[in-house]
Order: sequence, then structure tokens, then C-alpha cells
Amino acid sequence: MAAGFTALFGAPLGGAMFALEILHHQHIVEYYEALMPAIVSSCASYLVFAAITHLGIAPTWHFPQYHLDKIDDFAIAIMFGMIGAVAGWIFMGIFRGCDYLLARIPSPIYVHTTLAGFGLGTLAVLLPLTRYFGHEELESVLTTNFPAVFLLTLALGKMAAISITVTGGWRGGFIIPLFFTGACIGKAVAVLIPGINPALAMICTMAAINAAVTRTPISTTLLLSKLANLSPFTPILFASLIGFFLAPKVPLIASQLKSQREATE
Repeated sequence: MAAGFTALFGAPLGGAMFALEILHHQHIVEYYEALMPAIVSSCASYLVFAAITHLGIAPTWHFPQYHLDKIDDFAIAIMFGMIGAVAGWIFMGIFRGCDYLLARIPSPIYVHTTLAGFGLGTLAVLLPLTRYFGHEELESVLTTNFPAVFLLTLALGKMAAISITVTGGWRGGFIIPLFFTGACIGKAVAVLIPGINPALAMICTMAAINAAVTRTPISTTLLLSKLANLSPFTPILFASLIGFFLAPKVPLIASQLKSQREATE
């Protein structure tokens, strides 16, 4: 898992930590024995993947430059951590709503996938940036001056797209789509409140929503600092922790739910 996440994200330490952290809900110290093997496998995966694909070590997304110059930025990071946590609650509500509606349809899997495909196609027509998993589309959010209302609508559309994909029987994940959603929300708030650094707003919201949904505050911080090439990662850590602590008590990811049940037995 660590090697696979590293190849996906291009971040050896973040990929290793994510593979270990994602398996647990609250008792994250359980994975300390596997920490060193996971880091070694991640480093090997990073070298092999970079050699095969001829990819460089540049950041994945080109965020505006940000420098931590004042302590007020921590208050802003906490504020966007709360915004990201609320967005995480909304996403989990949409996800569980889609899961409930599709579960009420007693039909074969191909009927569910057809209905989900119709929903995804409709979203793609109305909001083309909700297509795919959001890797390239996030760059469009960074470089284009979209209005705040459109960005918030895009964030809701992406939440629906993720939920329909996974609950409808199609293959998909949360991480990059959640980063895309957080970037849309953070930039929308930065547009509405002049004077806030858009890079700080986007990266903190991305961190908080992902930490709230996946319960991975440490690895989320490491991943985003690498993917966005932001060296002052302390505000990202603050936002990730806020998202983690304000997340619902019942986790969304199945492996974490199983871990929680085992811990209470």
C-alpha cells in the first residue's frame, strides 16, 4: 500500500504515512512497527516509478507562492480548517444519501451502474470540470478566475460525482477528488473575502476536508506540502488537525469502521 500510494502521489514519506494512517480511526499508534518498512518500500517505489515514467520531481500543482510571515495566518488556517470540516460533513451526508437511495433499489448491479453513469453524465454536461478524478482539473481551478458562486457549485457537483461513482458500483476514490473540492471551496472564500491569501485558503481547506473524511491528518499534511510545493507546512498541519478533530465520530471508510468496532469490543 505504501509503495502504491507513493507511485500515485509522488511523495515517499506522505505515501508511507497515508498507507499506515488510513487503516485506523483513533488508535494511530498501532502502526509504529510497520513505519520503517513502509518508508523503505515507498522510497524504492518512488525511484522505480520515476525511472520508468521519466517523471521529474517537480510539484504536481503550481500553487501561488505563499510565505508564512505573520502569526495571524494560523488563525486563518484554523478558520479554513473549520470550513473544510463542515465541507467534510456535507460530503459524507451526500455520500450516505446516495448509498441509501441506491440500496433502496432492489436490482442487479448493472442497473445501479447504469443509473450512476446517467447521473455522472448529467453532471459532466452541466459541470465539465467534475469529470475524472480532478488531477488536471484542479490546475484549471488554480489558473482561472472563476466567480465564487461557480466554485461553490463546482464543489457540490464534485461531492455528488464522487458519491455517485463509489456508491453506484464504479471504481473511484476520495483523495484527489476531495483535494479538488477543498481547492474550490477555499478559493471561493478567498474571492469573497479580499485580502486572504488564496494559496493558504485553498491548501488549508483541502487539508481539512481530506483529514475529516479519511482521518489522516499527518499524512495529509505531508502529501499536500509535497504536491503543492509549500514549504511552510505548519498552517496545513493546523488545518488538518482541525478537520480531524471536528470529523464525525462514525468514520466513512470501511476499514476504519472495522477498527473502531474491534477497539470497542
